[in-house]
Amino acid sequence: MKATCWMGSNKVEVQEVPDPKILNARDAIVEITSTAICGSDLHLYDGYIPSAMKGDILGHEFMGRVVELGSAVTNLEVGDRVVVPFPIACGNCNACQRSMYSVCENSNPNAGLAEKLWGQSPAGIFGYSHLLGGYAGGQAEYARVPFADVGPLKIEDDGLSDEQVLFLSDIFPTGYMGAEMCDIEPGDVIAVWGAGPVGQFAAASAFLLGADRVIVIDRFAYRLEMARNHYGAETINYDETDVRAALHEMTAGRGPDACIDAVGMEAHHGAMPIHAYDRAKQAVRSQTERPHALRQAITSCRNGGTVSVVGVYGGLADKFPIGAVVNRSLTIKAGQCHVQRYMRPLLERIQNGEIDPTAIITHRMSLSDVSDGYEIFKHKRDGCEKVVLTP
Repeated sequence: MKATCWMGSNKVEVQEVPDPKILNARDAIVEITSTAICGSDLHLYDGYIPSAMKGDILGHEFMGRVVELGSAVTNLEVGDRVVVPFPIACGNCNACQRSMYSVCENSNPNAGLAEKLWGQSPAGIFGYSHLLGGYAGGQAEYARVPFADVGPLKIEDDGLSDEQVLFLSDIFPTGYMGAEMCDIEPGDVIAVWGAGPVGQFAAASAFLLGADRVIVIDRFAYRLEMARNHYGAETINYDETDVRAALHEMTAGRGPDACIDAVGMEAHHGAMPIHAYDRAKQAVRSQTERPHALRQAITSCRNGGTVSVVGVYGGLADKFPIGAVVNRSLTIKAGQCHVQRYMRPLLERIQNGEIDPTAIITHRMSLSDVSDGYEIFKHKRDGCEKVVLTP
């Protein structure tokens, strides 16, 4: 089959690789009909995720049809159309029983590697380095799906297109969880750092959960326009405005009630000295993050507020403002999304017309053009917000 393979920093290629096979009675083989490039994939593409190996198959946002099933999978049938969540979860461990699927205790066969970096291992993830299991990803023609009796969501509504449900695999639930962790109450003002796909869904979800106002921060005019036009957010362009000062002015000096970091480890902040400092330390691997957005979210949030972190971070960050967190009674909530928890309720919101996930799609490409897709997405060319690939 054809698959997108990581070939080193800033290089991916479509190669012929062996077809996946059933390895466990709880496996399924899915023929992929739609997949996508995620902002998290860019951290791999840029070489910042350790233990990626040449030839690894990328991709963790995908869906398709079941073509083969292990003998223990009784909730699916060959021919079923399914969306596959990016965390791989057993359904039986303590974490899964608490619906905390992204920290499943049994799905990362390389847990020892993760424990050395993080203390404990999270779940395995499709197409996201050997640190997280070494699983082949979904930017391919076929994928093996472990624990298929737990993860994939069957789409029984033939009236829904792939594009309407594909993002249930990751970015819609991730944005929603980011908003949910804010414990939104009527009248709340929520600020979102990053107007990429997760940031857009976080903004939309904050409104769904009852926020009075949502303010989105980014530097790309087309992204900010999307946040305004599709979701009704207010916007700040950080290249043109002092973000903290603007937020305080927009909230009568108090600051947002909650702040969502939807940026993660490769935050950008123009010509500010702290950005040059972060880039230099990240380049020589003396820190793994560029955490400017997280710092700014912490210092901008109102006293007693919540900072919700769904942007991807890998390891260690310098200049973390722990003093602001402690002395101003801030709460930080964070996590890779427990996607399985949210898929069905968010599917119902799509079916009810409460949100149109397709609004963020700007580029549709063939899998054979994936190298161009990564470059367009990384460099924000041609107004690129989200790339969907067809194998």
